[in-house]
Amino acid sequence: MEPLKYFVYLFVMVGVTYLIRVLPYVFIRGEVKSKFFKSFLAYVPYTVLAAMTFPVILDATGNPVSAAIGFVVAVLAAFFKLGLLPVALLSCVAVFVTELLL
Repeated sequence: MEPLKYFVYLFVMVGVTYLIRVLPYVFIRGEVKSKFFKSFLAYVPYTVLAAMTFPVILDATGNPVSAAIGFVVAVLAAFFKLGLLPVALLSCVAVFVTELLL
């Protein structure tokens, strides 16, 4: 990539990131009192993380079936309130066993 193009892209990303962080301070001066808006803002990070992670989960293995099984095992383990490490280990084991069987 050309250095000029790289720096143009870099400064555009910096500007967009800066605007996203500064605009709430400019437009929302006081405390947010709406319960709906507060709950909406509380779930935004989780939603964004899920939207970024889910497509990669299905492409993580060579077989979409084993990826889906690993995902289901991870969701079930998380549903039963296991910690991050057990969830990751169980889903990895599920994918490994599924790959062996297929």
